[in-house]
Amino acid sequence: MASLAMNHILERIALFQFTPTHCVQARAMLGWSVDQLSREAEVSVEDIQRFEAQQDVADAARLALAYRFEAQGLVFFPGFAPGRSASFQGAPLESAGRGDFAMAE
Repeated sequence: MASLAMNHILERIALFQFTPTHCVQARAMLGWSVDQLSREAEVSVEDIQRFEAQQDVADAARLALAYRFEAQGLVFFPGFAPGRSASFQGAPLESAGRGDFAMAE
């Protein structure tokens, strides 16, 4: 299990790499509506709409969105559209809710 400091670093990386544009693009890639993403990531529709409109939302909401997409095999890099992880083998759906789940490998 990664140390608390490592988890914090991974969270900062995820927050930096995952943008509002990525959220819109990832939803489109998966064919998910805002309502479906809200259910999947357990983030309110209002928070998703604010984030996609480039307004402030809590880091926890942003991480939940990023991690839910990563659980679907998507990866995010600033300046690029989301892509599929080459090594994605299918993370179990419950992994997105785990406290130690950071990024899909």
